[in-house]
Amino acid sequence: MTQDELKKAAAHAALDYIIDGSIVGVGTGSTVNHFIDALAGMRDRIRGAVSSSEASSQRLAAHGIEVFDLNGIESLPVYVDGADEIDGGFAMIKGGGGALTREKIVAAVSERFICICDTSKRVDVLGRFPLPIEVIPMACSHVTRELRKLGGEPKLREGFVTDNGNLIVDVHGLRITDPVATETRINQIVGVVTNGLFAERGADVLLLAGAGGVERLQAR
Repeated sequence: MTQDELKKAAAHAALDYIIDGSIVGVGTGSTVNHFIDALAGMRDRIRGAVSSSEASSQRLAAHGIEVFDLNGIESLPVYVDGADEIDGGFAMIKGGGGALTREKIVAAVSERFICICDTSKRVDVLGRFPLPIEVIPMACSHVTRELRKLGGEPKLREGFVTDNGNLIVDVHGLRITDPVATETRINQIVGVVTNGLFAERGADVLLLAGAGGVERLQAR
């Protein structure tokens, strides 16, 4: 199977976790695009969705799925999203598409986080994938200096602005052995909106697509 076929298999497996009559939390990215396309086949069984990006909102709307404002919703039963990396404790690096802040917000109000990805995203230690940091523009130089103190090499994502009007700094070369502590430490830097470590609130279920099919793994 190609990597795209593996992504599609993981995305389709997530349909089993969707509750009839519910509003579904929807993430962002290439794997999630497959999920949105699959979700369209059951749009008459759900109320609609809350989206973590403008791109996903547009794709949902194009399929006739109503997109709700999160401010009018107290909780979501399920949030489905991918990961750029995920470790054995289901902590993740996310934000390759730049939607990490909204993804983290939707995840925070969701009862279950269903992570959909292929086996290439599973790692023993996070950090091979550069860690995205959303930064207030005027603080970019200050945040970059502070991030260097952590041992990584921060690089501005050139020509990119988030849906929130901010910048992304990608930190290369980190070896993240304590994801929760690192997430907290980076979020304390003045000027950081949030970072792409999803460790304090990691995934509850991992749907991991490989050559032998889709593994369904529960967080310990």
